[in-house]
Amino acid sequence: MKRSDVIKCELIGVTVKVVDGDNKSLIGLQGKVIDESKNVLVLEQGKKLLKAQVTLEITINNESFIIEGKALAGRSHERLKK
Repeated sequence: MKRSDVIKCELIGVTVKVVDGDNKSLIGLQGKVIDESKNVLVLEQGKKLLKAQVTLEITINNESFIIEGKALAGRSHERLKK
C-alpha cells in the first residue's frame, strides 16, 4: 500500500496515533476511528480530533504511515477525487 492510497481510504475502523499536533496534550493518544466527518475523526474512547490540527500515524494491514491531518481533510468520497 502506498501513502497516496492511505489518504483515499475509509478511516473508520483504522487504528491511529497522534504523533504531533497543535494541542500537545493529544500527542500519544491512540485508538480506532469510529466516525469520520469532513473535519473531525472520532476515536473509540470518545475523543474528537480536528484533522487540520494533528499529524497521525495510521496503521493499516500492519503497515504504518505518517500523514498530516490536512491531507485527510474532506469526506472520504471527496478524497478519492484528489
